[in-house]
Amino acid sequence: MRFAMIMAGGAGTRLWPMSRRDRPKQLIPFIDRGGGAKSLLTLAADRLDGLVEPEQRYICTGERYRDEIKRTVKGFTDARILGEPAARDTVNAVGFAAAVFEKQDPNAVFAVLTSDHIIEPDNVFRERMDLGFRLVEDDPTRICTFSITPTYPATGFGYVQRGGTIDGFDQKLAFRVGQFVEKPDLPRAQAYVESGDYGWNAGMFVVHAGTFLDCLRRFKPESHDGLRQIQGAWGTTDQQRVLETVYPTLPKISVDYAVMEPASKDESLTVCGVAMDVDWIDVGSWPSYAETLGPDADGNSASGPAKVYAHDARDNLVVTDPDDQNAANVALLGVSGLAVVQSGGATLVMPKAMAQQLKELHEKLPDDLK
Repeated sequence: MRFAMIMAGGAGTRLWPMSRRDRPKQLIPFIDRGGGAKSLLTLAADRLDGLVEPEQRYICTGERYRDEIKRTVKGFTDARILGEPAARDTVNAVGFAAAVFEKQDPNAVFAVLTSDHIIEPDNVFRERMDLGFRLVEDDPTRICTFSITPTYPATGFGYVQRGGTIDGFDQKLAFRVGQFVEKPDLPRAQAYVESGDYGWNAGMFVVHAGTFLDCLRRFKPESHDGLRQIQGAWGTTDQQRVLETVYPTLPKISVDYAVMEPASKDESLTVCGVAMDVDWIDVGSWPSYAETLGPDADGNSASGPAKVYAHDARDNLVVTDPDDQNAANVALLGVSGLAVVQSGGATLVMPKAMAQQLKELHEKLPDDLK
């Protein structure tokens, strides 16, 4: 049986002040794709239509966001929201889902999806994801990742190297992974893009639930043992007690370091890839958010209810909270390359070039602004 789990636990500190502790970036309705503004999480859920049956779609998120998700994301009931009592990084979120899915179906195969990307067109996404499912259904020892065709030599993304072909599958789309490379420097990134043998690591994959749990047993036994306890109690009156007791004790580590890297070197497993030739935006900062908007003739972009007036101003981004109909209007004079964001009683003004340093500022903010 096919399942899907959308990871929605990120804090989104580089999208402050709109992304806050009580409303992280995946829940902000600030993406306009026709038919009104939607959140990144809603877009991720919509992409599953026609790929995975509604009752097999899950979201893994912080327990504190359960009610907001039920209110804003259509069709997700309590039973299909895996609420983490504490953030323990991606390997435990994926392991949590694997444990729940395997208990429902020992042959469960599931997709792990992101909640902070814009991926278009939807039909190509579904076709490539279906190919990933078929690869794993054909051989449960396979772990399938997805490779985005790069459009520039990004240094902030991981890369996937195309290796050999896989018998019985389209050699242009399906391949064995040669290696994973985490965030290369610019010269290496340029060489990767020019070679045509590397794609951006999409952070999504398809795996057999039992295979993933066995990987944890071998590569991260502390997580495996705790998740097996949670699995044993799942569906019983002890479910919540065991989850709240055990989950916060699990070691905090990413799925890439804990499972994907050692799995790629393990001869009993086959890490394979699917080329996903789509338009892909990782909405992780204000400059990347600007890519979702249509700029004016001077390269200025704006989103939200406030009016923006500009003179001799170029390549700026102005964002006001979509829920604040009384947001102050913004005037720009003789400035370029700025991001101006108003939300929740706070205003951010920064050069877009310093977007990655916003996290450092966030750490200095008082708790009532985080």
